[in-house]
Amino acid sequence: MQHTFRQIFRSGKFIIGFTILMMILLMVIIYPLLFPYPPLQIIAQGTFFPPGVYVSVYDAINAPALYTLNLEDADLKRIANRLSQEDREAMKEWLVSFGVPEEEIDIENTEQLLSQWNANYDPNLRLPGMTFARQRYFQRVNAAIDGLLSTEGAIVATRDPETGTLEEKTVIQQTDYANVDQIANVRVLPLGTDNFGRDVLPQLVVATRVSLLIGLVAGLIATTIGLSLGLVAGYIGGLIDDVIMFVTNLFTVIPAFVLLILISFSIGQDRRGAITIAIVIGFTSWVWTARAVRSQVLSLRNRDHVNLSKLSGHSVFRIILIDILPYIASYVVMALILQISSGILAEAGLSILGLGPRTTETPTLGLMLNWSMIYQAHILGKWWAYLPVLITIALISFSMNLMNTGLDQVFNPALRD
Repeated sequence: MQHTFRQIFRSGKFIIGFTILMMILLMVIIYPLLFPYPPLQIIAQGTFFPPGVYVSVYDAINAPALYTLNLEDADLKRIANRLSQEDREAMKEWLVSFGVPEEEIDIENTEQLLSQWNANYDPNLRLPGMTFARQRYFQRVNAAIDGLLSTEGAIVATRDPETGTLEEKTVIQQTDYANVDQIANVRVLPLGTDNFGRDVLPQLVVATRVSLLIGLVAGLIATTIGLSLGLVAGYIGGLIDDVIMFVTNLFTVIPAFVLLILISFSIGQDRRGAITIAIVIGFTSWVWTARAVRSQVLSLRNRDHVNLSKLSGHSVFRIILIDILPYIASYVVMALILQISSGILAEAGLSILGLGPRTTETPTLGLMLNWSMIYQAHILGKWWAYLPVLITIALISFSMNLMNTGLDQVFNPALRD
């Protein structure tokens, strides 16, 4: 056994696949311990918040200490943040329509552009041929750039509860900065939020764990059924082999995914939990394992050591368990790995069609794809709602296929040579 493990871990492909899978497993185990956020907790009033660090504006104003930093590029970044290229083009369009020579307008020279705008723009003026909507657009641009180059600070005022008047509380200068570590409420959202305003990262971690569990349960069931039927059919043969092969061929003719859809649909959404879906996938995915195991057993059942066991009067169960099963154990392990990977992909396919587990309990990778598709994340360009899920599914399948290929190179004499 030790020699076998040494051979397995000498395979480069197996090591790479095993490492990727272990990293995923460690992430789904350790992350919830460090950041115990409920995966389906709604934290945002809105949909698809982009990834980033979110700082409470209220607490930022009331930071315990403000620091004065004279950064050279602060003004440029502030202007660029409030004056987009589209706004600059619009300002040029208005100035040209107003009569300013086009060659005198440099939209990259922000100070000059603002000076020309402030000198010529009239929000009440509607130029010939200009629609009302376009006039409103120019008014919004003007409101956005109002006071853009002002050096005065922003006044924070509070309302007097007795008189109702605003009283100056403090003035925030343009050079004032707050240390993020000193602000009370800061939340890092590395993958933003989804369509329901839920943090995507803890949701992805839990969904990966649930999908791996579904794949494991489905793989164990499919491998157990396929292994049992393949061993019995291959060793006993005769009428039992014919009956098992008839059933196997029957399941082969019917596409497994269609059968999976029909069974899932008949169960009803209220009763479709993660384990239920795993069981359904397992009971519809055993066919090729049974056929493959049967072929392996047919080549083993007339070996000398098996015939010796028959002559010794050993039971069929003992012969299968002691004399045949160890010879196909490596093959069974490889089949199990592929069944787990297939189970995860099958769950994702079912959930995308709306036939996955209930949506109110635990997320799965397929459910996350379903939510992003229904709320058009791919059309709106909200990549963080679906791309990490696709990458996670691809990594799991890739790692398991690499492990399987590595094992095949170790245990298959033809490939080993």
